[in-house]
Amino acid sequence: MRVLVAEDDSALRDVLARGLRDHGYVVDAVAHGEDALRYLRVNEYAVAVVDWRMPVLSGLDLIEELRRRGSRLPVLMLTARDAPADRVAGLDRGADDYLVKPFDFDELLARLRALMRRPADLSPPRLSVGDLVLDPSTREVTVGDRQPTLTPIELSILELLLRRSPGVVGRRAIALHVWDDEADALGSNTIDVHMARLRAKLAGGRVRVQTVRGVGYRITGE
Repeated sequence: MRVLVAEDDSALRDVLARGLRDHGYVVDAVAHGEDALRYLRVNEYAVAVVDWRMPVLSGLDLIEELRRRGSRLPVLMLTARDAPADRVAGLDRGADDYLVKPFDFDELLARLRALMRRPADLSPPRLSVGDLVLDPSTREVTVGDRQPTLTPIELSILELLLRRSPGVVGRRAIALHVWDDEADALGSNTIDVHMARLRAKLAGGRVRVQTVRGVGYRITGE
């Protein structure tokens, strides 16, 4: 799953990006709200972590703009402001949760998992095709009566295919969703290798990952 981090403190931004990547997330990290808006126009994110005080465009203004556009992206706000009035202001402007600095990284992870468990738009909390079920909040996958062990990259690819099913997902969309640098994936056979491994792990179930030649991939049930 892809996460957007908007934080102007470079040291904290690096810690957040590294920690999230270590836990299997794909991370885009930016220093201010204007860059965050540009990334949001291009990429799809499962959740965003946004600092309150940033140059150019503050976290509050960023969230308010997202809600004005109709976005229901879950947003966790980070701030050193811990007065009740500040919490109320952040939540009223559109933040979904609020975490005061300094914070425990395990708590941040737990709050992100909680936000991603909330249903967004019309997407079901659990994704399924055939006898395959993926719970995005726990990242647990079942195929029939077994639970294959997938890597973080395989999980991210599978989630994207399930969310777009029965449509076809292009190679560029997969690269943008799963890799920090999509050029690396598009310029090699990386995507094909991971797709082959994913197919092997799903073999035996009533589900198929199909190649649509010249376009991309889709997942279907039997």
